[in-house]
Amino acid sequence: MAEYVALLRGINVGGIRIPMADLRALVTELGHADVSTVLASGNVRFTSDSDDVAALRSQLESALSDRFGYDAFAFVHRRDHVAAVTDAYPFTERDGVHAYVVFVADPDVLDGLLAVEIDAEIESVERGDGVVYWSVPQKQTLTSAFGKELGKPGYKATTTNRNLRTLRKILG
Repeated sequence: MAEYVALLRGINVGGIRIPMADLRALVTELGHADVSTVLASGNVRFTSDSDDVAALRSQLESALSDRFGYDAFAFVHRRDHVAAVTDAYPFTERDGVHAYVVFVADPDVLDGLLAVEIDAEIESVERGDGVVYWSVPQKQTLTSAFGKELGKPGYKATTTNRNLRTLRKILG
């Protein structure tokens, strides 16, 4: 059995309300074990006999869309990958600054995000293993150059982000 983390985009924000008990039940019904959720923002841990991450993602997105009636976007990773990218966060964590990991499903999108011209006095970005590390002052997440780019609707299907504190909670 492999351990996985599913990061669901847009759960319990923007009108998509899914009780975590219902989410756990769905993932269990799909045949996975040891299902738990962390916080109420679409973070699911589970184990599975499958080693096909793409198939797990597709299965989960389809089941979520069917059950809850929305366009679901799931980012499924092995737990050890999430732990490795969390541990590799390259910037100094400090008060008043958000420490984010942006998970990116498409290498071309990753390259495009890294090409965004940022103001290095305000924010920092760096490539990781299938992720972009991002450091941005609080209250500037939506107004910084990278934040504005990341907020564009075209990224819904290919990106989701979590702060380091959330990732550490997910990893337990």
